[in-house]
Amino acid sequence: MSQALEGFRILDMTHVQAGPTASQLMAWMGADVIKFEPPNGDATRGQLRDVPGADSLYFTMLNCNKRSITVNMKSPEGKQVFTELLGECDVIMENFGPGVLDRLGFTWETVHSINPRIVMASIKGFGSSGPYADFKAYENVAQAMGGAMSTTGVPDGPPFVTGAQIGDSGTGLHLVIGILAALHQRTRTGLGQYVEVAMMDSVMNLCRVKWRDHQRLTRGPLPEYSVHTEQGMPYTPRAGNDSGGGQLGNAIHCKPHGTNDYIYVVVQEAVWEALARRVGGDALATDARFATIGERRRNQNEVWHLLNEFAASYTKREFMAILNELDVPCGPIMSTEDLADDEHVRGREMYVELDHPQRGKWHNVGMPIKLSASPAVIERSPLLGEHTDEILTQVLGYDSARVEQLKAAGAFSAPPKKK
Repeated sequence: MSQALEGFRILDMTHVQAGPTASQLMAWMGADVIKFEPPNGDATRGQLRDVPGADSLYFTMLNCNKRSITVNMKSPEGKQVFTELLGECDVIMENFGPGVLDRLGFTWETVHSINPRIVMASIKGFGSSGPYADFKAYENVAQAMGGAMSTTGVPDGPPFVTGAQIGDSGTGLHLVIGILAALHQRTRTGLGQYVEVAMMDSVMNLCRVKWRDHQRLTRGPLPEYSVHTEQGMPYTPRAGNDSGGGQLGNAIHCKPHGTNDYIYVVVQEAVWEALARRVGGDALATDARFATIGERRRNQNEVWHLLNEFAASYTKREFMAILNELDVPCGPIMSTEDLADDEHVRGREMYVELDHPQRGKWHNVGMPIKLSASPAVIERSPLLGEHTDEILTQVLGYDSARVEQLKAAGAFSAPPKKK
């Protein structure tokens, strides 16, 4: 069975999380992803290592279905290998600091002259222009500067980062979109182009509804928020677990009242009467304080109090069953433990078991994009430099003598340390 991106070859120089997220998704869709690593490898191979001598889960979970080649870009022979690979690839990806590739002699103009059809995809913390261009960025820095942290958390507490890696993996998703768009345009023009995605920009895009509310505040308060807002408020506030949408929503605590014994409930206008009758009988269903969506918004803290009192007698799964019978949108707070053992997750192959020559059995999050004619087949991540000889012979057409000559010249290994 052919894969959706079969026939495309990607030279992936990215490291850590944002870039590898993007290249792994494309590898799962059939692209030949060559992970182009320095002799000491992607830094995450050894970060947060849980099995001595084995690649870390940080690395293995972001680099499945790729081939690894190690190249010493500080040697002339290594640069020559890199140059020849550029001629055989459709995409080059990088997430180095500003100017790193330029200093190695490979500006976008140089890369484009080597292969006019290649797409060059770059991830930067803040882009290549503007006063922040030279700043360093990490996941939480991007969340802080992209608007996510200021709008996440409880109103009277500090800002929070979200557990979802919107700065790194979210940026990777944006990069995939840009790469595929550039490849599509190439079918018409015959030419590649430069694709840049900044982490800060990506977080801002994912905070779009907060920008909606930022502008609504110029015309009046935000009635769907449980915290106080008023016209002219200069920023969108933190609002805890408020839904942030047109319908009211919040997290309700259930028995046995542990850390994750919550269920998120959305009180749609259409389901209120049935929900109110189930929770408090006719008295609640006809209570004037909750008769309209406007009244429920004004008195939503009392709504959450009543739902919490009712839910105290049920587990989150039991309360979910009650709410589903009433057609109330809801979902239990799923911990990593819940998800790892969940029948739905397993059935959709979103937590898959793999085998690794160093660490043995382990699990990875599965492919979230389901293609009916070319479902993803997930394979393990490569060992450092595992496919160096294979890539040199199959992609570049080198014979064994040429490979050995380059090895002797130090094209694929780190230079000896100075004494």
